[in-house]
Amino acid sequence: MAQNGANPIISNLRDRIQHLEGAIARPKSVLPFGVREIDERLPGGGLAYGAIHEFAGGGAGAVDGAAAALFVAGIAARTKGKVVWCLARPDLFAPALAQVGLHPDRVIYVEAIREEYVLEACEEALRFGGLGAVVAEMVRLPMVASRRLQLAAEGSGTIGLVIRRWRRPTEAGDFGHPTAATSRWRISVLPSEPLPVPGIGRARWLAELIRIKAGESADFILEACDGQGRLSISSDAADRPDKTIRSVHSG
Repeated sequence: MAQNGANPIISNLRDRIQHLEGAIARPKSVLPFGVREIDERLPGGGLAYGAIHEFAGGGAGAVDGAAAALFVAGIAARTKGKVVWCLARPDLFAPALAQVGLHPDRVIYVEAIREEYVLEACEEALRFGGLGAVVAEMVRLPMVASRRLQLAAEGSGTIGLVIRRWRRPTEAGDFGHPTAATSRWRISVLPSEPLPVPGIGRARWLAELIRIKAGESADFILEACDGQGRLSISSDAADRPDKTIRSVHSG
């Protein structure tokens, strides 16, 4: 006798077979920032899972680069599961990641001796699946390599976060070259939040969304990540003068 609707056992078996064949069609999902002004500018209301997203400091110096790393750590902190962080320079400061919500017990560090191995480790981790996020630090991201990472992310549904780090100022120009990343961001350090009394207020960043597939570029003045990786729009962002904003550490 015919049954109304699909047999759930058969449907489940079909999904498992498709997964083993690497051809499973996963529903699109996103990771919202939880900030209306940002999420409404992103297709689907957040950063897409199963995709690569690229980040760099607004200047060529270490301070803006550190801000970009903390911005990424805050994103990773809001995912669920282990986070694989691939790097070739052993200068990552774990307590700083913990301050933005990415605690050490969630992070698996993969330290490579060459940047080529960072790419390989990142691709392997993305293909593995079942992770909260995969982070990779690298100077260059050629188009072919970025496509491989994008395909690996699409296959597993894992979000990939690539931090571009420069060893010298001349390398920063490489960020202008096209890649297969779904979104590209540039993070710069701004003067801290003003206080009514002498002291240092909450750190602030200029987050520039310079490219997003199926969307438009934008920029946001943000209060830096809190202990759960959450951002917020700076209270004086609406009073920003209508002029170009630069990092306090830009030359």
